[in-house]
Amino acid sequence: MSRLPIPDLDSAPAASRPILEAVHKQLGVVPNMFRLIATSPAALEGYTGNNGALSRALDVKTRERIALAVAQVNGCDYCLSAHTYLGLNLANLTPDEVARNRTGRSGDAKADAAVGFAAKVVRERGRVSESDITGLREAGYTDGQIVEIVALAAENVFTNLINNVAETDIDFPVVTASQAG
Repeated sequence: MSRLPIPDLDSAPAASRPILEAVHKQLGVVPNMFRLIATSPAALEGYTGNNGALSRALDVKTRERIALAVAQVNGCDYCLSAHTYLGLNLANLTPDEVARNRTGRSGDAKADAAVGFAAKVVRERGRVSESDITGLREAGYTDGQIVEIVALAAENVFTNLINNVAETDIDFPVVTASQAG
């Protein structure tokens, strides 16, 4: 059971309800994570605004790959479960690719550079080397895309932390960080 209460749509703060209704309209459901964040309308507005903007960053496969790598680094079972589901069903990643992504790798050479970099950014708290940046450029990423990779990693750190703090009830097929990728 979640350590922080997860409101339903009717008991969420009034300021959060329009955003939750928009999530429901888009997804057909409102995942527990959104309802948890909704306990703070400011946090929900910030998260969904950032998430909406970053949905235009890179491509969906790379975004999901990064989310998987970051969730594994942070040991977030909720986010691993959600992004395994989304990776397989939205981004059409293969199970083998999802497993590689969880280790900070990819079977796609260009994505491998982004996923490995994102995992390193999180593990090393942003203290990466010049050769890490050069590797991304050599893989074909622009400086703007490097910023997007960092932004995606940071966004995922937020959701990993809130879900780890709350021990959010998982409402996706369960995947745990302790399971082999």
